[in-house]
Amino acid sequence: MKIERVAVLGAGVMGSGIAAHLANAGIPSILFDIVPRDAGDDPKARNAFALKGIETARKIKPAALYRPENAALITPANYDDHADLLKTCDWIVEVVVERLDIKQKVYEWVAANRREGSIVSSNTSGLPLADMSAKMPAEMKKNFMITHFFNPARYMRLLEIVQGPQTDPGVVEQLATFGEKVLGKGIVFGKDTPNFVANRIGTFGMGSVFRHMLERNMTIEQVDAIFGPPMGRPKSAVFRTGDVVGIDTLVHVMHTVVDKAEGDERRDWFEPPTFVKKLVEEGRLGQKSGAGFYKKTRVDGKTAILALDVETGEYRPTEKVRFDCIGKTRKEDSLPKKLQAMVYGDDEAAAMAWEVTADTLIYTANRIPEIADDVVNVDNAMRWGFGWFLGPFEVWDAIGVRRSVQKMQSEGREVPEWILGMLEAGRETFYVGDDAGRPTYWTRQGESALVPISEWHLRLVDVKAQGGEIAHNPSASLLDLGDGVLGLQFHSKMNALDELIFDQYEAALDKLDAGEFEALVIANQDARAFCAGANLLMILMGAMQGKWDDIEASMKRLQDLMMRARYSSHPVVAAPHGLTLGGGAETSMHAAQTLAAGETYMGLVEVGVGLIPGSGGCKEMVMRYLGEAPQSVSYDPNPAVQKVFEIIGLAKVSSSAEEARSLGFLRRTDPVVLDGAALVQRAKQAALGLVKAGYEPPRPRTAKLPGRSGLAAIEAYLDQMHSGGYATDHDVVVGKALAKVLTGSDIPSGTVRTEQDLLDLERESFLFLAGTPATQARIQHMLQKGKPLRN
Repeated sequence: MKIERVAVLGAGVMGSGIAAHLANAGIPSILFDIVPRDAGDDPKARNAFALKGIETARKIKPAALYRPENAALITPANYDDHADLLKTCDWIVEVVVERLDIKQKVYEWVAANRREGSIVSSNTSGLPLADMSAKMPAEMKKNFMITHFFNPARYMRLLEIVQGPQTDPGVVEQLATFGEKVLGKGIVFGKDTPNFVANRIGTFGMGSVFRHMLERNMTIEQVDAIFGPPMGRPKSAVFRTGDVVGIDTLVHVMHTVVDKAEGDERRDWFEPPTFVKKLVEEGRLGQKSGAGFYKKTRVDGKTAILALDVETGEYRPTEKVRFDCIGKTRKEDSLPKKLQAMVYGDDEAAAMAWEVTADTLIYTANRIPEIADDVVNVDNAMRWGFGWFLGPFEVWDAIGVRRSVQKMQSEGREVPEWILGMLEAGRETFYVGDDAGRPTYWTRQGESALVPISEWHLRLVDVKAQGGEIAHNPSASLLDLGDGVLGLQFHSKMNALDELIFDQYEAALDKLDAGEFEALVIANQDARAFCAGANLLMILMGAMQGKWDDIEASMKRLQDLMMRARYSSHPVVAAPHGLTLGGGAETSMHAAQTLAAGETYMGLVEVGVGLIPGSGGCKEMVMRYLGEAPQSVSYDPNPAVQKVFEIIGLAKVSSSAEEARSLGFLRRTDPVVLDGAALVQRAKQAALGLVKAGYEPPRPRTAKLPGRSGLAAIEAYLDQMHSGGYATDHDVVVGKALAKVLTGSDIPSGTVRTEQDLLDLERESFLFLAGTPATQARIQHMLQKGKPLRN
């Protein structure tokens, strides 16, 4: 049975978020909720809660939907009038309030109205499966499990699955496959224990933070400075995360362990401190109430963030935090070195980092196999559910297992026997490649096991471990992906384009031309960015030194590489994800096919630093909007050119791959892949498919452009924006340089321009702008401050 339609029971933030993400995947859903007491007979009023949930999905920030139009896939319904619709659903996911009596009442309704064989699951964050399923019919128990999404459902990759003793393993496998392949989730198999996996470890860590910060009299700003990026955690760290999740939710989850985990040796550590309980009592619940650990306010007409004083309960201005160990992390180029600088430092922040880390590592090791069978599931849960860059056992490897265990023992901490056994066996890390380069992990049973990897996932780190790297420089690598497919991987800072990447790209195309490989895939698996643009420092230095010939030669080289890839007789496939800006977007746009991760934020953003796209981005957008029209057709090119000017001139960045498609950065035929971990393998298969189909490169395009009439119209618009105070002096200069390229420059309207004509105009305008002091100031400001300068 395929899962083609889903019922979501409960239209709150979580339920509407799940329905929205199903819509992102193209799966229709029916969103059920109760009938309001005063609804009467009006059908719209009777569906008011479900309709509100859909509207929430359309408007919530960050966006729950890839595109607002996707909301059309969600059908509003209520339990009283639309019970018959439940029989049309293959999967029924319950997302109602965390009260057992209410859930069991909903399950009675489900049992009476579902069709036999449909899957039923609960999104509970901690209620026992055994209690929820106690009164279910036997056939429904067979098809019942817990599917715990993390909020927001679109962005958090984790999906915890917990099955009961009567759950059919085949049904679990089916839903896990659907969650991974269709919804793009990372599946973690947990046990029917309080808070399952991620929340059990995550809230213990927060309990440890609470305990040690009060002992050390530390502020919440100090704690968040420590347990953010320096420790490989999100910027939201501890207290900002608490505000986003909801402090009442945090307290509820922690109390689940207090109430139900009777055998937990650290059960009392889950009891929230008085200052946290007081916030809940007073309704200061975090972001949803406007105040929590932090509070946003207005001071002297500007937005200011205040922080909670945990002693007084009042808010005060946030203070800058400086610790030596945090400063040292900024000088390190790898996360393991940053973590070592933190936990083995000698200041107060390092002591705090060590205490919480040691607590968490020992506690986590003691939870296997209670909450999960192995270290892989635990590490995945924390990376995918809490946004940690490394899971607990990966952190342990990074700081050195033996070194940390020795420190723990010197402090009188009780290290789990199976960890000591691993070291006695001569194994220094939880993860290591075997003789064939395959990743293995250490089990609690004292043996090595292969890390399970889905057949549709291809990890570049494994390709390298197995000897697949055939060329390397500091910015890029060439990899043999197997089956005649070559891989080009960027690994410069933020994967920004530079001359070393050009070298490897050129070498890759040479290998295609020489017949060494049949196809090329451009991909990396950096969590942040596919490619965040070009190396601005190189451009700035060249401009300030007046090396215009060098800059133009570099631009021409990259343009030629883009065109060579586009017209190669062998297919080049790009696999963008995350930040795909400037040169990254241009690299993707010149591929024979682009497979983009659902979370791809693509745009041509060069105007923000006073430049224009110079590697074929302007050319490619014009050709995508106009170049496909037959030359025999008479058309007005102005509307299309003005739309392209708006997209590039306002530096629009897509909020998803779907929006990138609607903007023209992706073609209608370019697939979107929700399972980001499958992106490289999917790109490889797409490349092989093109080869098998007898790939032939596209033919060169031309476009009729508006020339001087279109240029005059855009220049008049820019002058109007300037006089109205909406555009700065240099905005106008940059805008006119961009318009010159997009309109074809000073030519009669309807003149046909080739791709090379537009590339030449790109270089001309780019070099002109790079030579202006205002653009150089913008670039310098971006490099120093990380944000645009309006001058």
